[in-house]
Amino acid sequence: MSATTSLLAQVTLSMLDLVSTRSGHTQLDAMNESVALAQHVEQLGFERFWLAEHHNIEGINSSATSVLIGHISGHTQRIRVGSGGIMLPNHPPLVVAEQFGTLATLYPNRIDLGLGRAPGTDQATMRALHRRPQDAEHFPEQVQELQQLLGPNQHGQQLRAIPGTDTHVPIWLLGSSLFSAQLAAKMGLPYAFASHFAPRMLVEAVQLYKDNFCPSSALAKPYVMITVPVVVAESEQEAKRLATTGQQKILSLFRGHSLTLKPPLDSMDGHWLPHEQQGVEQFLAASAIGSPAQVSTKLNALLAQTGADEIMVTSDIYEPSARHHSLSLLAELAKN
Repeated sequence: MSATTSLLAQVTLSMLDLVSTRSGHTQLDAMNESVALAQHVEQLGFERFWLAEHHNIEGINSSATSVLIGHISGHTQRIRVGSGGIMLPNHPPLVVAEQFGTLATLYPNRIDLGLGRAPGTDQATMRALHRRPQDAEHFPEQVQELQQLLGPNQHGQQLRAIPGTDTHVPIWLLGSSLFSAQLAAKMGLPYAFASHFAPRMLVEAVQLYKDNFCPSSALAKPYVMITVPVVVAESEQEAKRLATTGQQKILSLFRGHSLTLKPPLDSMDGHWLPHEQQGVEQFLAASAIGSPAQVSTKLNALLAQTGADEIMVTSDIYEPSARHHSLSLLAELAKN
Protein backbone atom coordinates (compact mmCIF):
# COMPACT_ATOMS: atom_id res chain seq x y z
CA MET A 1 0.00 0.00 0.00
CA SER A 2 1.42 3.37 -0.96
CA ALA A 3 1.41 6.39 1.34
CA THR A 4 -0.98 8.14 -1.03
CA THR A 5 -3.46 5.28 -1.03
CA SER A 6 -3.40 5.11 2.75
CA LEU A 7 -4.77 8.64 3.21
CA LEU A 8 -8.27 7.73 2.05
CA ALA A 9 -8.25 4.65 4.25
CA GLN A 10 -7.48 6.82 7.29
CA VAL A 11 -10.39 9.27 7.05
CA THR A 12 -14.05 9.07 7.98
CA LEU A 13 -16.72 9.03 5.25
CA SER A 14 -20.06 10.81 5.61
CA MET A 15 -22.95 11.92 3.38
CA LEU A 16 -24.68 15.24 2.68
CA ASP A 17 -28.15 15.11 1.14
CA LEU A 18 -30.55 17.78 -0.13
CA VAL A 19 -33.51 15.39 -0.57
CA SER A 20 -33.64 16.18 -4.28
CA THR A 21 -36.73 15.50 -6.38
CA ARG A 22 -36.04 13.60 -9.59
CA SER A 23 -37.89 14.59 -12.75
CA GLY A 24 -40.99 12.44 -13.11
CA HIS A 25 -41.09 11.72 -9.38
CA THR A 26 -42.75 13.27 -6.31
CA GLN A 27 -41.49 15.03 -3.20
CA LEU A 28 -42.53 11.98 -1.17
CA ASP A 29 -40.44 9.82 -3.50
CA ALA A 30 -37.47 12.08 -2.75
CA MET A 31 -37.96 11.73 0.99
CA ASN A 32 -38.30 7.96 0.78
CA GLU A 33 -35.18 7.80 -1.39
CA SER A 34 -33.28 9.81 1.23
CA VAL A 35 -34.29 7.35 3.93
CA ALA A 36 -33.10 4.47 1.76
CA LEU A 37 -29.87 6.34 1.04
CA ALA A 38 -29.22 6.90 4.76
CA GLN A 39 -29.85 3.22 5.44
CA HIS A 40 -27.46 2.26 2.63
CA VAL A 41 -24.55 4.44 3.76
CA GLU A 42 -25.13 3.33 7.35
CA GLN A 43 -24.59 -0.26 6.20
CA LEU A 44 -21.43 0.87 4.39
CA GLY A 45 -20.06 2.26 7.65
CA PHE A 46 -20.45 5.98 6.97
CA GLU A 47 -20.27 8.11 10.12
CA ARG A 48 -22.86 10.83 9.40
CA PHE A 49 -25.84 11.65 7.23
CA TRP A 50 -26.48 15.40 7.12
CA LEU A 51 -29.25 17.48 5.53
CA ALA A 52 -28.98 21.09 4.41
CA GLU A 53 -31.45 23.92 5.00
CA HIS A 54 -32.63 25.54 1.77
CA HIS A 55 -35.84 27.47 1.13
CA ASN A 56 -37.98 28.22 -1.91
CA ILE A 57 -35.83 26.16 -4.29
CA GLU A 58 -37.82 23.84 -6.50
CA GLY A 59 -36.30 20.38 -6.46
CA ILE A 60 -34.77 20.61 -2.96
CA ASN A 61 -36.96 19.31 -0.13
CA SER A 62 -34.79 19.75 2.97
CA SER A 63 -36.31 23.05 4.12
CA ALA A 64 -37.79 21.59 7.33
CA THR A 65 -34.38 20.24 8.22
CA SER A 66 -34.99 19.21 11.83
CA VAL A 67 -38.18 17.33 10.85
CA LEU A 68 -36.30 15.26 8.28
CA ILE A 69 -33.45 14.63 10.73
CA GLY A 70 -35.97 13.11 13.11
CA HIS A 71 -37.57 11.05 10.35
CA ILE A 72 -34.27 9.64 9.11
CA SER A 73 -32.99 9.04 12.64
CA GLY A 74 -36.09 6.96 13.29
CA HIS A 75 -35.40 4.79 10.24
CA THR A 76 -31.70 4.15 10.96
CA GLN A 77 -29.87 2.54 13.86
CA ARG A 78 -26.33 3.85 14.32
CA ILE A 79 -25.41 6.60 11.89
CA ARG A 80 -25.24 10.15 13.22
CA VAL A 81 -27.86 12.39 11.61
CA GLY A 82 -27.57 16.15 11.54
CA SER A 83 -27.67 19.46 9.76
CA GLY A 84 -25.24 20.60 7.15
CA GLY A 85 -26.43 23.05 8.08
CA ILE A 86 -29.01 25.00 9.95
CA MET A 87 -28.75 28.63 8.79
CA LEU A 88 -28.72 30.09 12.28
CA PRO A 89 -29.57 33.74 11.46
CA ASN A 90 -32.88 32.41 10.03
CA HIS A 91 -33.96 31.18 13.48
CA PRO A 92 -34.00 32.21 17.16
CA PRO A 93 -31.29 30.18 18.92
CA LEU A 94 -33.84 29.06 21.52
CA VAL A 95 -35.98 27.40 18.83
CA VAL A 96 -32.95 25.61 17.37
CA ALA A 97 -31.88 24.47 20.86
CA GLU A 98 -35.37 23.12 21.58
CA GLN A 99 -35.58 21.29 18.25
CA PHE A 100 -32.15 19.70 18.49
CA GLY A 101 -32.50 19.10 22.22
CA THR A 102 -35.67 17.16 21.43
CA LEU A 103 -33.88 15.19 18.70
CA ALA A 104 -30.95 14.44 21.04
CA THR A 105 -33.36 13.24 23.71
CA LEU A 106 -35.09 10.91 21.25
CA TYR A 107 -31.84 9.71 19.63
CA PRO A 108 -29.03 9.99 22.21
CA ASN A 109 -25.48 10.44 20.90
CA ARG A 110 -26.65 10.43 17.28
CA ILE A 111 -27.48 14.08 16.49
CA ASP A 112 -25.11 16.72 15.03
CA LEU A 113 -25.79 20.43 14.68
CA GLY A 114 -23.91 22.03 11.81
CA LEU A 115 -24.41 25.80 11.62
CA GLY A 116 -24.07 28.27 8.75
CA ARG A 117 -24.74 31.99 8.46
CA ALA A 118 -25.88 32.24 4.82
CA PRO A 119 -29.62 32.59 4.17
CA GLY A 120 -29.88 29.46 2.03
CA THR A 121 -32.35 31.25 -0.22
CA ASP A 122 -33.17 34.42 -2.17
CA GLN A 123 -33.91 37.96 -1.00
CA ALA A 124 -37.70 37.62 -1.14
CA THR A 125 -37.62 34.46 0.96
CA MET A 126 -35.24 36.11 3.42
CA ARG A 127 -37.91 38.71 4.03
CA ALA A 128 -40.53 35.99 4.44
CA LEU A 129 -38.29 34.43 7.10
CA HIS A 130 -38.14 37.84 8.82
CA ARG A 131 -34.40 37.84 8.24
CA ARG A 132 -32.46 41.01 7.44
CA PRO A 133 -29.12 41.10 5.56
CA GLN A 134 -27.36 42.44 8.68
CA ASP A 135 -28.52 39.52 10.83
CA ALA A 136 -25.47 37.49 9.78
CA GLU A 137 -23.33 39.99 11.71
CA HIS A 138 -24.68 38.53 14.95
CA PHE A 139 -23.77 34.95 14.04
CA PRO A 140 -20.92 34.59 16.59
CA GLU A 141 -23.16 35.74 19.44
CA GLN A 142 -25.94 33.43 18.27
CA VAL A 143 -23.57 30.45 18.29
CA GLN A 144 -22.51 31.30 21.85
CA GLU A 145 -26.13 31.59 22.94
CA LEU A 146 -26.89 28.21 21.38
CA GLN A 147 -23.92 26.63 23.17
CA GLN A 148 -25.23 27.95 26.48
CA LEU A 149 -28.75 26.66 25.81
CA LEU A 150 -27.46 23.17 24.97
CA GLY A 151 -24.98 23.14 27.87
CA PRO A 152 -25.49 22.64 31.62
CA ASN A 153 -27.96 24.79 33.48
CA GLN A 154 -26.14 27.69 35.16
CA HIS A 155 -27.09 29.11 38.55
CA GLY A 156 -29.56 31.93 38.05
CA GLN A 157 -30.09 31.10 34.37
CA GLN A 158 -33.58 32.27 33.40
CA LEU A 159 -33.73 31.12 29.79
CA ARG A 160 -33.58 27.36 29.23
CA ALA A 161 -34.24 25.05 26.30
CA ILE A 162 -36.56 22.28 27.45
CA PRO A 163 -35.56 19.78 26.08
CA GLY A 164 -32.09 21.01 25.21
CA THR A 165 -30.35 21.93 28.44
CA ASP A 166 -27.43 19.61 29.19
CA THR A 167 -27.82 17.63 25.95
CA HIS A 168 -24.46 18.93 24.65
CA VAL A 169 -25.41 18.40 21.00
CA PRO A 170 -22.12 18.66 19.06
CA ILE A 171 -21.91 21.97 17.18
CA TRP A 172 -20.00 22.31 13.92
CA LEU A 173 -19.31 25.51 12.02
CA LEU A 174 -19.79 25.32 8.26
CA GLY A 175 -18.52 27.72 5.69
CA SER A 176 -17.12 28.59 2.31
CA SER A 177 -15.06 31.61 3.36
CA LEU A 178 -12.27 32.69 5.69
CA PHE A 179 -14.77 34.17 8.18
CA SER A 180 -16.14 30.80 9.22
CA ALA A 181 -12.62 29.32 9.41
CA GLN A 182 -11.51 32.07 11.78
CA LEU A 183 -14.60 31.75 13.96
CA ALA A 184 -14.38 27.95 14.19
CA ALA A 185 -10.72 28.27 15.20
CA LYS A 186 -11.44 30.94 17.81
CA MET A 187 -14.32 28.96 19.34
CA GLY A 188 -12.50 25.61 19.22
CA LEU A 189 -15.18 23.91 17.14
CA PRO A 190 -14.98 21.36 14.30
CA TYR A 191 -15.01 22.94 10.85
CA ALA A 192 -16.69 21.77 7.66
CA PHE A 193 -15.76 23.47 4.39
CA ALA A 194 -18.27 23.57 1.53
CA SER A 195 -15.88 22.59 -1.24
CA HIS A 196 -18.77 20.94 -3.10
CA PHE A 197 -19.84 24.39 -4.33
CA ALA A 198 -17.08 26.83 -3.30
CA PRO A 199 -13.72 25.08 -3.79
CA ARG A 200 -11.65 28.20 -4.51
CA MET A 201 -10.75 29.05 -0.90
CA LEU A 202 -10.57 25.48 0.41
CA VAL A 203 -6.85 25.18 1.11
CA GLU A 204 -6.49 28.72 2.49
CA ALA A 205 -9.51 28.40 4.81
CA VAL A 206 -8.43 25.03 6.21
CA GLN A 207 -4.90 26.27 6.85
CA LEU A 208 -6.21 29.41 8.55
CA TYR A 209 -8.42 27.27 10.79
CA LYS A 210 -5.59 24.95 11.76
CA ASP A 211 -3.06 27.74 12.35
CA ASN A 212 -5.38 29.67 14.66
CA PHE A 213 -7.19 26.84 16.45
CA CYS A 214 -7.81 27.35 20.17
CA PRO A 215 -8.53 24.16 22.15
CA SER A 216 -11.90 24.18 23.91
CA SER A 217 -14.08 21.96 26.07
CA ALA A 218 -15.67 20.78 22.80
CA LEU A 219 -12.49 19.92 20.91
CA ALA A 220 -8.83 19.48 21.90
CA LYS A 221 -7.34 19.78 18.41
CA PRO A 222 -8.52 20.92 14.96
CA TYR A 223 -10.96 18.70 13.09
CA VAL A 224 -11.67 19.34 9.41
CA MET A 225 -14.36 17.95 7.15
CA ILE A 226 -14.41 18.72 3.43
CA THR A 227 -17.51 18.22 1.28
CA VAL A 228 -16.85 16.70 -2.14
CA PRO A 229 -19.12 15.72 -5.06
CA VAL A 230 -18.25 12.10 -5.87
CA VAL A 231 -19.32 9.90 -8.78
CA VAL A 232 -17.68 6.48 -9.01
CA ALA A 233 -18.50 3.92 -11.71
CA GLU A 234 -16.84 0.90 -13.27
CA SER A 235 -15.46 3.08 -16.07
CA GLU A 236 -14.54 6.72 -16.56
CA GLN A 237 -17.04 6.97 -19.43
CA GLU A 238 -19.94 5.75 -17.27
CA ALA A 239 -18.97 8.02 -14.37
CA LYS A 240 -18.85 11.04 -16.67
CA ARG A 241 -22.29 10.12 -18.03
CA LEU A 242 -23.76 9.83 -14.54
CA ALA A 243 -22.14 13.13 -13.54
CA THR A 244 -24.08 15.04 -16.20
CA THR A 245 -27.08 15.00 -13.82
CA GLY A 246 -25.14 17.15 -11.37
CA GLN A 247 -23.80 19.35 -14.15
CA GLN A 248 -27.34 19.95 -15.42
CA LYS A 249 -28.41 20.84 -11.89
CA ILE A 250 -25.73 23.53 -11.50
CA LEU A 251 -26.48 24.83 -15.00
CA SER A 252 -30.14 25.15 -13.96
CA LEU A 253 -29.02 27.00 -10.83
CA PHE A 254 -27.10 29.51 -12.96
CA ARG A 255 -30.09 29.96 -15.27
CA GLY A 256 -32.60 30.35 -12.43
CA HIS A 257 -34.48 27.17 -13.34
CA SER A 258 -35.80 24.28 -11.25
CA LEU A 259 -33.14 22.15 -9.56
CA THR A 260 -35.12 18.95 -10.08
CA LEU A 261 -32.63 16.23 -10.99
CA LYS A 262 -32.62 15.28 -14.67
CA PRO A 263 -31.62 11.95 -16.24
CA PRO A 264 -27.99 11.71 -17.36
CA LEU A 265 -26.86 12.60 -20.86
CA ASP A 266 -24.27 10.95 -23.06
CA SER A 267 -22.64 14.37 -23.39
CA MET A 268 -23.24 17.96 -22.27
CA ASP A 269 -22.17 19.20 -25.71
CA GLY A 270 -24.88 21.46 -27.09
CA HIS A 271 -26.56 21.82 -23.70
CA TRP A 272 -24.46 24.71 -22.41
CA LEU A 273 -22.64 27.75 -23.76
CA PRO A 274 -18.86 28.00 -23.32
CA HIS A 275 -19.08 30.49 -20.45
CA GLU A 276 -21.71 28.31 -18.74
CA GLN A 277 -19.49 25.25 -19.07
CA GLN A 278 -16.62 27.18 -17.50
CA GLY A 279 -18.84 28.33 -14.62
CA VAL A 280 -20.18 24.86 -13.90
CA GLU A 281 -16.71 23.31 -14.02
CA GLN A 282 -15.35 25.93 -11.62
CA PHE A 283 -18.31 25.36 -9.28
CA LEU A 284 -17.62 21.61 -9.27
CA ALA A 285 -13.83 21.82 -9.38
CA ALA A 286 -13.40 19.68 -6.25
CA SER A 287 -15.42 16.81 -7.75
CA ALA A 288 -14.02 13.30 -7.88
CA ILE A 289 -15.50 11.64 -10.98
CA GLY A 290 -14.30 8.50 -12.72
CA SER A 291 -13.28 4.90 -12.25
CA PRO A 292 -12.38 3.71 -8.74
CA ALA A 293 -8.68 4.31 -9.42
CA GLN A 294 -9.30 7.84 -10.74
CA VAL A 295 -11.54 8.79 -7.80
CA SER A 296 -9.01 7.40 -5.35
CA THR A 297 -6.28 9.53 -6.92
CA LYS A 298 -8.40 12.70 -6.77
CA LEU A 299 -9.57 12.20 -3.19
CA ASN A 300 -6.10 11.35 -1.95
CA ALA A 301 -4.78 14.49 -3.62
CA LEU A 302 -7.43 16.58 -1.83
CA LEU A 303 -6.54 14.92 1.46
CA ALA A 304 -2.85 15.59 0.88
CA GLN A 305 -3.63 19.25 0.16
CA THR A 306 -5.89 19.80 3.16
CA GLY A 307 -5.05 17.20 5.78
CA ALA A 308 -8.79 16.75 6.26
CA ASP A 309 -10.04 14.27 8.85
CA GLU A 310 -13.34 13.50 7.13
CA ILE A 311 -14.87 13.56 3.66
CA MET A 312 -18.57 14.34 3.35
CA VAL A 313 -19.86 13.17 -0.02
CA THR A 314 -22.55 14.71 -2.18
CA SER A 315 -24.04 12.57 -4.93
CA ASP A 316 -26.31 14.00 -7.62
CA ILE A 317 -26.83 10.74 -9.48
CA TYR A 318 -30.27 10.31 -11.03
CA GLU A 319 -31.04 6.63 -10.45
CA PRO A 320 -30.98 5.59 -6.77
CA SER A 321 -29.47 2.21 -7.69
CA ALA A 322 -26.57 3.89 -9.51
CA ARG A 323 -26.06 6.29 -6.61
CA HIS A 324 -25.99 3.42 -4.12
CA HIS A 325 -23.49 1.55 -6.30
CA SER A 326 -21.26 4.61 -6.57
CA LEU A 327 -21.19 4.96 -2.79
CA SER A 328 -20.50 1.24 -2.36
CA LEU A 329 -17.49 1.56 -4.68
CA LEU A 330 -16.31 4.56 -2.66
CA ALA A 331 -16.61 2.63 0.59
CA GLU A 332 -14.52 -0.16 -0.93
CA LEU A 333 -11.83 2.36 -1.87
CA ALA A 334 -11.70 3.61 1.70
CA LYS A 335 -10.93 0.11 2.93
CA ASN A 336 -7.88 -0.32 0.73
